Amino acid sequence: MREFVIYPAIDLRSGRVVRLQQGDPNRQTNYSDDPVLVARQWIELGASWIHVVNLDGALGDPNQGAINRGALAAMCRLGGARVQFGGGMRSLADVEAAFEAGVARLVLGTAAVENPRLVADALARYGAERIVVGLDAREGMIVTRGWTQTTPLSAIELGQRMREMGVAYALYTEVNRDGMMCGPAAELTAALAQVTGLKVIASGGVRHIDDVRELMLYAPRGVAGVVIGRALYEGALDLRQAIALTQAEVS
Repeated sequence: MREFVIYPAIDLRSGRVVRLQQGDPNRQTNYSDDPVLVARQWIELGASWIHVVNLDGALGDPNQGAINRGALAAMCRLGGARVQFGGGMRSLADVEAAFEAGVARLVLGTAAVENPRLVADALARYGAERIVVGLDAREGMIVTRGWTQTTPLSAIELGQRMREMGVAYALYTEVNRDGMMCGPAAELTAALAQVTGLKVIASGGVRHIDDVRELMLYAPRGVAGVVIGRALYEGALDLRQAIALTQAEVS
């Protein structure tokens, strides 16, 4: 079986750890005012990666985004786990600043649609192992700008374009499932990986350990991991148990 990674999610808004239902900023649940403490908790439970999102940056609020960037740098300094980061990366300067803060891997979402040259430049400078393309979709069609704008591109079409450019990793989020704990889009994620040749990280809808088991079945088809948020924060899924499951399967 290929490597399968559990990514506990830390979504930042105004410096707080939150979850949005289906990406809607008006449907927010606050979980913590201390993102560094939350990151430390996930690391102590065995996380090797943490997935951090600057929601303010994604939604176009640069002032609040600056607060989140400070929290990001503090999380990167913790050590013990690598940080995968996305949200509001619109320029090469944004990319450089994130890596200088200590980020191990960067997610480019809106830029993949609006500025593919940025993806190409980031790949050339940092390599395919450090760049992830965010394929955020609603009913199969790519959405951008914090999921507020729908494009005419399908997730498969954009994924194929990115693979041709040299991208190796994608993060696939089915927006309608995000924050809803209604089950992941496992088959769609696997199909996307198989058709595009990308290593695809699933995101959205995970409820419990059986969802992790289901996604792991698709690892041979290119599903490389899963981002988990609300299920962890509400105690429906035990992070240590999920990580142990992936390690047992790999070994």
